[in-house]
Amino acid sequence: MPKKILCAVDGSHEADRAAACAADLAKDTGAKLTLLHVNPIPADRIAKTYFWDEVLLGAVERQIHQQIGNAAKVVAARGGADFDTVVVSGNRVSSAINSYAEEKGYDHIVIATGISNELERIILGSVATDVISKAHCPVTVVR
Repeated sequence: MPKKILCAVDGSHEADRAAACAADLAKDTGAKLTLLHVNPIPADRIAKTYFWDEVLLGAVERQIHQQIGNAAKVVAARGGADFDTVVVSGNRVSSAINSYAEEKGYDHIVIATGISNELERIILGSVATDVISKAHCPVTVVR
């Protein structure tokens, strides 16, 4: 039985379904749930570039918090799950998810995928595929 569940969310409908699944799993097992959003555009790196300013950085932050907030609403609506949220930065989303999960001692990861066939996976790749192949713990993939 998992004690700490990490659910990666990105604002997509698939991620909302993963959040619902993770909430049910946390409620059923009494596990602590964390909703994780990976920001691939860290403010400290882009703040010095010519094209970015405080207005754009603020818009990125608002969008991230809206996306993780939507998943939090899904979890809260399921009731009974003890959860929190976190935003981390990382150039490679799958590596950021796995690193955070391992560093913080999570024993289960829940992630969504919108890829439905092998051709899409070959052409587009998949964060979920990368997470599965490198995770230190069980991973549940929600479609």
